[in-house]
Amino acid sequence: MFAIDYKSGQPIFEQIYRGVVKLGAAGAFGEGGQLPSVRAVARELGVNPNTIQKAYAMLERDGVIYSVPGKGSFLAKPEAVLEKRRAGALDQLRQAVREALDCGVAPEELAQALDQMVQGKKEESP
Repeated sequence: MFAIDYKSGQPIFEQIYRGVVKLGAAGAFGEGGQLPSVRAVARELGVNPNTIQKAYAMLERDGVIYSVPGKGSFLAKPEAVLEKRRAGALDQLRQAVREALDCGVAPEELAQALDQMVQGKKEESP
């Protein structure tokens, strides 16, 4: 269910966090769907259960999931998950723009690149 890239340099718990948000936004768990248990995910990925627990705790803190004692962890409202993913994407875009400007990329060049990317995405859509 989750894919881990050990060469990415990104901590495993963050990869799990992003994976849950991405799958939740895509509807993989269904509305209010139950996530796999910490132990099951740890066993599947071959990582320490504490790593998975840390990711789940962060997801709960951010309102992406909620826990029911004795029952497990469940996805919060899909709209909340989608909003979380949207906010993360916009944050990454802001960081990329800051970095590009710091490297001397002209604002016009940034705008042109963004327009090309948006147009390319529109052409891919059915």
